[in-house]
Amino acid sequence: MTIRVLPSNLVNQIAAGEVIERPASVIKELVENAIDAGASKIEVNLSGGGKTLLAVSDNGCGMSSEELPVAVERHATSKLPTDNLFDINFLGFRGEALPSIASVAKLTISSKQEGADSGWQISVNGGQKGDVQPASQPLGTRIEVRDLFYTTPARLKFLKTESAETGQCVDMLQRIALANPHISFTLYNEGKKKLTLNACQGELFGARQQRIRDVLGAEFAENSVDIAAENEFCKISGMVSLPTYHKANSLSEFLFVNNRPVRDKLILGAIKGAYQGMMENGRYPVCAVFIQIEPMYVDVNVHPTKAEVRFYDNGMVRGLLVSAIRNALNFGGQKSAQTDGLEHLLKQNVEPMAMSSVQSSVFADTDSQDVSTMFKPQPQRQSLGGELHEHFAAPTHISLTPMKFSGRGKTAEIPHLEHKYSVRVAEEPSPQTIAEAEIGELGLAKAQFHNTYIISQTEDSIVIIDQHAAHERITMEKMKQSMAKHERQPSQMLLIPEVVDLSLSEKSALLEYATQLSSLGLVFEAFGTTAVIVRETPAVLGDIDVKSLIKDLAAQVAEWDNAFALEDKIHHLCATVACHGSVRAGRALNIEEMNHLLREMERTPHSGQCNHGRPTYIKIKLEDIEKLFERR
Repeated sequence: MTIRVLPSNLVNQIAAGEVIERPASVIKELVENAIDAGASKIEVNLSGGGKTLLAVSDNGCGMSSEELPVAVERHATSKLPTDNLFDINFLGFRGEALPSIASVAKLTISSKQEGADSGWQISVNGGQKGDVQPASQPLGTRIEVRDLFYTTPARLKFLKTESAETGQCVDMLQRIALANPHISFTLYNEGKKKLTLNACQGELFGARQQRIRDVLGAEFAENSVDIAAENEFCKISGMVSLPTYHKANSLSEFLFVNNRPVRDKLILGAIKGAYQGMMENGRYPVCAVFIQIEPMYVDVNVHPTKAEVRFYDNGMVRGLLVSAIRNALNFGGQKSAQTDGLEHLLKQNVEPMAMSSVQSSVFADTDSQDVSTMFKPQPQRQSLGGELHEHFAAPTHISLTPMKFSGRGKTAEIPHLEHKYSVRVAEEPSPQTIAEAEIGELGLAKAQFHNTYIISQTEDSIVIIDQHAAHERITMEKMKQSMAKHERQPSQMLLIPEVVDLSLSEKSALLEYATQLSSLGLVFEAFGTTAVIVRETPAVLGDIDVKSLIKDLAAQVAEWDNAFALEDKIHHLCATVACHGSVRAGRALNIEEMNHLLREMERTPHSGQCNHGRPTYIKIKLEDIEKLFERR
């Protein structure tokens, strides 16, 4: 087989496979070119989700008639004046975007420089370049891309619906706009205005905050804190959400390196590490993080899309980002503490006072000691007659553990300790109830503590059940069985339909699964530009937070791609719906409800773990308990 040089049009089509993935990729390349040209106003027009027409107009410096034919040649660029890849100060530099787009679409460039008598135009169809001709064009450049991927029909088949592709284009433009607050951005779809972001006035910090509010919304601005950190080579700024404000995926983490939108694993990992221990697993913060670093300390020439970067000193960047976020969260900790619940209040207000009284009695004869090294005896607590009684065991049984004591005086009303410490013993069921229960391996429910966990007894063990996790699995399996039988889940119509605001990309993605969700009993439809209106909810869920459910579903489906099997998608939808509709932790159950839940678990497949992989119950053998007390 003879080795030959591939023709230039085929080389460009191969390159287009890496650079141009969908219409949003075209917008990224063309808008970044406009920014590099010094534009202060950029307008995007779409038709057919960008597949039929995609036009980007700017008021930048423009190109001359001599530059136009060179601009569509492979590896032709004006952004590397020194030929130094370690000193890149522009968003583009590879010179691949325009020829790659021109090889898979019909490309027309019209441009006019300041002081020129007229504008000039060139067309490239499927890689075939035409002649430069005079054109009526205002100052700046307009690039039209028609019939995207018409030379590569296979790639065209992989694109999603027009609404989904439009949502991706809006999302891409918003990401670029976040890093360029002093530029105006407008997007039209089928002649209708979809997005308008006016240029923000003032210095960069204030303008960036305003642009973040415009893109991410006032809700994020009210539930976020500013971050700031810098060293000799790197500067980090932006806004991150409080731990109590989170989403179901990482798509709302907007990351920028030298004003370039990126999806870097190092930065994503650093953000996750910064929230470690403050945010539940499977949830992600909302943030806009801007990293400015000396060009010589970062390599942006990793991938043709320039969405990945490599840092010279990974540890330095990660450490600076983690410390910036943690310091900001610590500063805003009092704000987020309001949603921590009674557990936090008890720890802050009651326990230090109890420790103080314990220390004064146990260590009364002790000479001056450092309170930070003191120890406290652990009280044994019993619930007698519905009231809490505390007494200490004999000195030989005192468990000594280090404690931390705050010297800051507190005055607070002692809350109801029963809610935290006492076990609510359920009434004993009648013999008839026991017979009807057909007790299985999970035994008979005896009590519920913290209104979250059920204590059950079998012949040789005790079982502790997480009521929410258990009911979550039961609800999901019922939905899966109904869908396998092509049965529609019973639904309940909302007296007042719920309107839920989403981003355009989330709304577009969610509407693609309206049919599947309707079979689950969740009925909704488009409402306005970026909202959906929910009219029915699954009857099995009862009274639920509709907005929270819809937002979680939208965030989840927006992250999927075509490689995700349909069956897996349906199971994930069932899991999300089931999670929102299950018995919540903190809900008091009576004995019949507890036993009914146990019997349902015994009949449900995979009931040993919840939809997220966590165990639904643990079993402690009586012989193991006896070993703890040295009875064996």
